[in-house]
Amino acid sequence: MSPRTNDDEAGERQVNTEVGKTAPRPAAASAASGTGTEGGRPGSEESSAPGADGRVVTLRRFAAAGRRWRGVQLVGCAALLAIALTGGAIAVGADGTPTTVPAASTAVDPGVLGGGDLDASIAALQSHLRTQPKDSGSWATLGLAYVEQARTKGDPSRYPQAERALQRSLALVPDNDQALAGRAALAAARHDFKHALAYAEEALRQNPYSERALSSRIDALVELGRYAEASKAAGTADARKPGVPVFTRYAYVHELRGDVTTARRVLRQALAGATSAGDVAYVAAQLGQLAWNQGDYKTALTCYARALAADDTYLPALEGRARAQAADGDRAAAIKGMETVVSRYPLPGPLVVLGELYEARGAAGDRARARRQYALVDAWIALARANGVNADLDTALAAADHGDKTAALRAARAEWARRHTVHTADALAWALHVNGHDAEALPYARRATATGYRNAAFLYHRGMIELATGHRTAGRASLTSALRLNPGFSPLGAAEARKALEAAK
Repeated sequence: MSPRTNDDEAGERQVNTEVGKTAPRPAAASAASGTGTEGGRPGSEESSAPGADGRVVTLRRFAAAGRRWRGVQLVGCAALLAIALTGGAIAVGADGTPTTVPAASTAVDPGVLGGGDLDASIAALQSHLRTQPKDSGSWATLGLAYVEQARTKGDPSRYPQAERALQRSLALVPDNDQALAGRAALAAARHDFKHALAYAEEALRQNPYSERALSSRIDALVELGRYAEASKAAGTADARKPGVPVFTRYAYVHELRGDVTTARRVLRQALAGATSAGDVAYVAAQLGQLAWNQGDYKTALTCYARALAADDTYLPALEGRARAQAADGDRAAAIKGMETVVSRYPLPGPLVVLGELYEARGAAGDRARARRQYALVDAWIALARANGVNADLDTALAAADHGDKTAALRAARAEWARRHTVHTADALAWALHVNGHDAEALPYARRATATGYRNAAFLYHRGMIELATGHRTAGRASLTSALRLNPGFSPLGAAEARKALEAAK
């Protein structure tokens, strides 16, 4: 055995600092028993039901405190950051990221991160790096694993650890494509798509066949609104590295262009080729979302059932199933399902849907229950921003209907200044509309639907803006199209669309 050098000892000290401890697995609330809720609903600040996620309680308490401290923003930010660094924050996820993380180390089983137990995989990598601190591939894999953990666990404190692990990998082997691809994934997770694209391109210069970099390049181009380039990048990725991560992105690029037939075919191909439970759950949920967008609730529910058969804890499938149940008229099941989702992972989308489901139900106390969900959105946005995550799009979408309309418009304008996507165009159009700037809103509403993307909410927003600007025939046509495409697209929006259509006769 060779004697230990000073570099070896220093490296081990850095490993012990950077690998840290594996984040505790959040306790899961039971969908069957409704644990983590009070009276069949979330919202109890004093809830200590077995299985309730402690971060949800923390978030709710902070939301209440935040409403009392609106005038003390600096103190509030410090408190938010303290909560975030102790694992109490909820982070923005990287939309469309696959559930598997490609292994980058030959010293660790290449399938270790695709087996479904991310915490165990990270623990194995940490243990390995304590004895082999110069394994650049394992450092890159650990960095990617931390990014995935932050996304799936809602723990943004893993982002700095991911950054350090990836830097360590690059210090050991400069310009290695695995770490550069990891940096692209990290930037995308933080919604820094400009840098995500730059890192992906850099990784591909080192390894043109890097699946992670090929996928991240597509993601970044899509999120920057550069759809023609994204389509070309998807074709390149499909030619170089066909597989589940590339197939799902290829499908989404086609869906954005209105080519649902191709999107469906590619996703079915991906599902047929999926082997791990994580891949099956991911792709089946994507098929469910595609079917729901087209108003095919029966197919959507079938797809979500398949996803949950592969992984009964997969939150996107649980959320999608609840949305499909609501659209299909099973409001009780939808509320129960969405309560389960937000008790585990309270993100703006499901929080808003749950609040609207309460409002639509209209039972005693439902209005107060809805307000609590919307308040949690505000707290989540503050927590995300305190951790350096861009949350302007989330602010614009939630605040336009259920919060500070002025803040919604400010956030939508800021997001549009960064990237021109159909989603940011729709958000800006709607924020302008609710603030009474309909003439300015109309071009953005039209731009949101210009690619052919079949989204009922976009059509609803466009129809309402068209009516408000005196384009009655066009407005009625847009609202009719929205309801024909997906008649249950929103617990409240669908009802508003029907009401507006009736009034416009």
